[in-house]
Amino acid sequence: MSEFRIHHDVNELLSLLRVHGGEGAEVYIDLLQKNRTPYVTTSVSAHSAKVKIAEFSRTPEDFLKKYDELKSKNTRHLDSLVYLLSKLTEDKETLQYLQQNAKERAELTANVAAGGSTNFSIPSSTSKISLQELEELRKQLGTVTANSSAQQPLELTRKMLRDKQNKKNSGQPVPVLPSWVYERPALIGDFLIGTALSTDVTVPIGTLPLASQESMIVEDLLYVLIGVDGRYITAQPLVGRQNRTFLVDPNLDLSIKELVTRILPVAASYSAVTRFVEEKSSFEYGQVNHALAAAMRTLIKEYMILITQLEHLQRQGLLSLQKLWFYIQPTMRTLEILSSLATSVDKGECMGGSTLSLLHDKTFNYTGDNQAQELCLYLTKAACVPYFEILEKWIYRGIINDPYSEFMVEEHELQKEKIQEDYNDKYWDQRYTVVQQQIPSFLQKMADKILSTGKYLNVVRECGRDVTCPVAKEVIYTLKERAYVEQIEKAYNYASKVLLDFLMEEKELVAHLSRSIKHYFLMDQGDFFVHFMDLTEEELKKPVDDIITTRLEALLELALRMSTANTDPFKDDLKIDLMPHDLITQLLRVLAIETKQEKAIIGADPTELTLSGLEAFSFDYIVKWPLSLIINRKALTRYQMLFRHMFYCKHVERQLCNVWISNKTAKQFSLHSAKWFAGAFTLRQRMLNFVQNIQYYMMFEVMEPTWHILEKNLKLASNIDDVLSHHTSFLDNCLKDCMLTNPELLKIFSKLMSVCVMFTNCMQVCTLSPFYHASCSVPFPLPHPMAVAAALPHWPLPSSSVVPESPRSYQEQKSPTLWTLHMGMLLM
Repeated sequence: MSEFRIHHDVNELLSLLRVHGGEGAEVYIDLLQKNRTPYVTTSVSAHSAKVKIAEFSRTPEDFLKKYDELKSKNTRHLDSLVYLLSKLTEDKETLQYLQQNAKERAELTANVAAGGSTNFSIPSSTSKISLQELEELRKQLGTVTANSSAQQPLELTRKMLRDKQNKKNSGQPVPVLPSWVYERPALIGDFLIGTALSTDVTVPIGTLPLASQESMIVEDLLYVLIGVDGRYITAQPLVGRQNRTFLVDPNLDLSIKELVTRILPVAASYSAVTRFVEEKSSFEYGQVNHALAAAMRTLIKEYMILITQLEHLQRQGLLSLQKLWFYIQPTMRTLEILSSLATSVDKGECMGGSTLSLLHDKTFNYTGDNQAQELCLYLTKAACVPYFEILEKWIYRGIINDPYSEFMVEEHELQKEKIQEDYNDKYWDQRYTVVQQQIPSFLQKMADKILSTGKYLNVVRECGRDVTCPVAKEVIYTLKERAYVEQIEKAYNYASKVLLDFLMEEKELVAHLSRSIKHYFLMDQGDFFVHFMDLTEEELKKPVDDIITTRLEALLELALRMSTANTDPFKDDLKIDLMPHDLITQLLRVLAIETKQEKAIIGADPTELTLSGLEAFSFDYIVKWPLSLIINRKALTRYQMLFRHMFYCKHVERQLCNVWISNKTAKQFSLHSAKWFAGAFTLRQRMLNFVQNIQYYMMFEVMEPTWHILEKNLKLASNIDDVLSHHTSFLDNCLKDCMLTNPELLKIFSKLMSVCVMFTNCMQVCTLSPFYHASCSVPFPLPHPMAVAAALPHWPLPSSSVVPESPRSYQEQKSPTLWTLHMGMLLM
């Protein structure tokens, strides 16, 4: 169980129990993660746990009855739940809390119901009904309901299954048997209620001698054993899912009647198996049930051969009731097991993998009874054939051919092209998913590998390459799980190697990451960015709406050709992207995905300040299938955030360097004049050191070591999931260490960058001022702060900043450095 599943289950449990406040869900989640184990330890003590709960319960009979009912339906994790409940019976504190919680919830529900209900009065009845009449009425209603709607639920079930399967397989509708198959009950092979063997007058059996009674009953039994009513033994109508019962002539001799009652369970079992075979042979119940029904039909044919041989003996006068009982006993056990399996599958409404789980569990439960285990093993092998055919196509070719939705892997209609468009696209995780109910219990441990094996091969197939697994062998069910487990592991290893080699060698994944992604998004190519920023400096100062994208694309192409990036074979995949929002807004939008704040942030009005090209600029990268599985939109968005963060730092550094160059002219001034600029020069140098150290930290202390770890992990990766995990971990670590996962920290950093940009603009204004070239004996007047702020399109001023309206207080200062420092303090 994943961490996210544990988190979800804990929160849901706390919500159901209405637990608020306290230590919160995190404490329980950490406790569960520390104490969880991959091994199941509850199956051993399930029996003792059941006994303990029965002793603790006020109604042990009802509990045991419900447990047997759920067990017959092959309910998953039943023993684990019983074990947990038995542990709760020992914890008095938890029991007391649950009782109190249940009482409070019941009172709350009652209050809500009382408040929202409408008052009405029930008219008093003058006549009363007795308990006996009430019981008779119940029986009559039950009989009428059973008789009138006996066939309706089967028709509704078939229709529901057919609609569900047609919805999933719109291109391949499920075939339908003709209606006359269901309208002719004589074709079923089961008893026809309300008909007799013949219209001849039946001689009262009580008037016949004992030998004649035995002869007549043997003949009747041979008919009843093949689903036909006899003269003196008739089948009763079915009530619900109960076993078939029979009515024997009460005038029959007691000694014969006793022997007859021992033989009749065979007929009841035959009736149950015949109904199951006919019902599950419909297309809607899936291929696994078809195979199981066909295997049972084979055994029924052998049973019919036995009845035919007994009939031959009866016609020769060689079959007595005792001989019939002797010959039928070996078959009785077989039909009893078949009937039990049919009833369990019917009650549990099992299909596909759930049917195989039930058969597998039954096979193991019969350990010690060789005959019963061999029979169940035969049925399980037969039922596994169609399921294993689907499994072989999946793990050997990456194809799912599952028209009846029986396989453990389910395919969803998702487009792989959206990986490059949608940040939250989950193609790799949701194109193929595991259906827990359809996982056979003997393949539970291998479910993840089975899913991954087919996914890997499917990716290679969608690239137009033919996949032929060299280790492909027929998968056959056996009690020794290691046999087919080894086959699945071999197929998994082959699929992992094929896809990994395909991405690494043919599609050059590492080259794309190291030559293009790292060079451009992580600013690893120094000379390229010098050329690019020199060429686009004037263009990026414009508002984003005034920038011509094609001009930027042409300048990018020129910078690529003029630098060492010209040797990059993937340079044509690099594109320009002007984002509609700044970096902080982008970070907030990403953090709000799949949260309650997502709609509010996405639907918020854009900022009134127009973005400049520098704020909106970013690179984009064209990635083709199947590399888009690794370098998807989510990964590219994270690369873009890192790039925008570092690109703006590089811009601030260039601005400070330009100020340093322009300030070289201060050398020609006299010592008395130059001292006014000493403070500004010191502040400029500190800002430059700060920005350069930040860049050094991000590039050489965060990204480079993390990148080396990524390269090392990619060399050791054995499958594509490992590659995805390592790549995601690399990006997460870079974002975290570069202060891009904390919006508050990023806002503080952006304010510092704003102070630096304001300082550079102020110094440039001062440099261009005519007072700069004067003797500086009299302090020059400073420009109004709002005028300076208006000249700063590179980063919007925070809304919390307060700028004085009057410049008088600043004009009183003797140095522009003090004014700049004061502006910085206001921004902070």
